[in-house]
Amino acid sequence: MTACRPLLIALLGCVLGANAQSIGAPGDGLAPWRPSVNGQWRGQWDGSRANTQGPVAMANTLSPGTVPVSARAINAQLEFRAMAPTWQATATLQDQWQQRQGNTTRAWINEAVLNAEVGDWQLSAGKKIVSWDVGYAFRPNDVVQQEARRSLVSTTLEGRGLIMAEQFASDSAWSVVWVNPGHGPQEQAGRENALALRYYQRQGAVDWHAFARRGVQSGASMGLAAAWVATDALELHASARGIRHTQRLVSDAPQQAVLNSTPWHIRSEGSSTQMLLGGTWTHRSQLSLLAETWWDGNAWSAADWRRWVQRNQALGAMAGSGVPASALAGNLAWQAQALAYASSLHRHNVYLRLSWTHEGWQPTLDLLYHPADGGRLWTAGLTYKGDLLELQTGIRLAAGPSDSILRQLPSQQQFYLSVMRSF
Repeated sequence: MTACRPLLIALLGCVLGANAQSIGAPGDGLAPWRPSVNGQWRGQWDGSRANTQGPVAMANTLSPGTVPVSARAINAQLEFRAMAPTWQATATLQDQWQQRQGNTTRAWINEAVLNAEVGDWQLSAGKKIVSWDVGYAFRPNDVVQQEARRSLVSTTLEGRGLIMAEQFASDSAWSVVWVNPGHGPQEQAGRENALALRYYQRQGAVDWHAFARRGVQSGASMGLAAAWVATDALELHASARGIRHTQRLVSDAPQQAVLNSTPWHIRSEGSSTQMLLGGTWTHRSQLSLLAETWWDGNAWSAADWRRWVQRNQALGAMAGSGVPASALAGNLAWQAQALAYASSLHRHNVYLRLSWTHEGWQPTLDLLYHPADGGRLWTAGLTYKGDLLELQTGIRLAAGPSDSILRQLPSQQQFYLSVMRSF
């Protein structure tokens, strides 16, 4: 199997797009058993430059190939959407080629939901995308979907299994969600069995949100959020959440211990808070500046990261001491798990996004800054949106002091080019 296979999926998408009119339902209205069907195909190229420092680089130096870091990847996706009055579904077929790893093909269901109305309540059951909260770069009260924010390329999310009831009035709404009802008590993060509640109220130019959640593992949490359109040019928003039990990735391994399995596990600790404050200013020329700052009590503290760095250094210093290089490399590779667990690497974060929209084109420049160690993550992008065609391209670069956590990521630079066509 070669890198050409993803191109076949893109070609199939073109054929389906050319015949989209024959797929859709006729224009005389939808019957409950006859959905409208549409979709999109996407082709994406990704490139990256491997970091020369950090635990992954150290592992691959000791034992090459311990952690494969693909310099190039080609990804092709076909996404189908069907919608009827009583149900809706979205499915994705993906074929991906990665340098040094070859091809992988998989398919998944993004959404598959049954809908019904009982009085003034709307009921849903199945797999559904339910995104809450008012922030852009970070969302403390996204307690159902728990989406990973700040991705390079925007794609359709994969929903959660749930049962939901909603009631809407002219200026208010109630939502009650039982998410992941079939999951056991050991599930974590977005797969945890939980009950969530949201109340929405509009008062003039202010949208108010109240949230509550009860998880099998994480216990109770409560939150508030507000978005205020202050003027035609200025919008302000804030969100806060208090969590009874914080789920953290921890390791009890001694600094110089060489283990035969990963030392990381999830532990329930004490209470924590998450808070976000932000705003968007938009000029009449469609030049826009978004600024947000947040505190994530679920993230590691500066002391946690110091211990992590010390263990990396201790393992690296043992090279040539008689300990097998493969064992040291494996332990260093496990250290990298800490870089991917939490939605925020540090507790205090600052985010800026400058964008300009003009005739379908939108250049953007993003900065994520960590005051704790001076780390910076820059992202420059360019997007074009037409009636059926969307193009995205850009670059992401980790910068700042060499000992900052962002400079320990496996990839120092990432590049991408994405082409999407709807049908």
